[in-house]
Amino acid sequence: MATKTILLDVGGTFIKCSDGRTVPIDSDGSREQIAGALCEAVGDASDVAVAIPGPFDYANGIFLMKHKFASVYGERFADLVAADSDQPSFRFINDVIAMLLGEVHSGAGRGYSRVALVTLGTGLGFAISIDGKPLLNEMGSPLVRIWNIPYRDGILEDYASKRGFLRGFPEGLTVKDLAGNPVAADAAQRFAEVGGILAEALAPILAEYGIECLLFGGQISRSYHLFGPALEAGLTSTAAPSLRHVGPVSDIGNATFNGLHYL
Repeated sequence: MATKTILLDVGGTFIKCSDGRTVPIDSDGSREQIAGALCEAVGDASDVAVAIPGPFDYANGIFLMKHKFASVYGERFADLVAADSDQPSFRFINDVIAMLLGEVHSGAGRGYSRVALVTLGTGLGFAISIDGKPLLNEMGSPLVRIWNIPYRDGILEDYASKRGFLRGFPEGLTVKDLAGNPVAADAAQRFAEVGGILAEALAPILAEYGIECLLFGGQISRSYHLFGPALEAGLTSTAAPSLRHVGPVSDIGNATFNGLHYL
């Protein structure tokens, strides 16, 4: 029987499948709901590569998240899809690392030896690659994290993720809505503010690791043209002397899948 391979990008709301399907998943749902969504996404594939956020045991495919997917904490991905003796072959990688690998090998990070990637969405992801190899901790997650850096009265993720962009705006508004009306003074000011915050937080890290290329992924990065100018203004040659390129990833919609091909 021919091998059927599928790539999965598992988020907290949807699972994106390389065959074009988008499977809804509720990361706050019950075990049965999460297992059902995973089963639907895997389908009849015999070879499955999965990009998923951490904490996660990437070597053994075990959920270790408590802020989401809490109902399946400590369970194996393969068990949740009720894999039998003919179970698929599973491989797992951190979603930010997957995106970074794709960019380093065939995207906007190609040609640079020290590359950093920020993902902007519901959360705030970050990863570094040196000479083509991502810096990982013992669990396979990015070694350097920025989401929990103390900032003002909270952490950086409070100010530079989805909730940071939308802080103080009417409930129900999306970042896409905000980006659609950048001429509004408050909207333009917020994008500039977040760009400045990111520059302030990232500059010492970029300098410490000698980062040459800084990339942005995730859906909010589609609005790079709105927060990028303030970001780049903050990342001066003095603040980040090694930096040569700053910008969005080469293909925001498929960046994670591009990296999964290297898994």
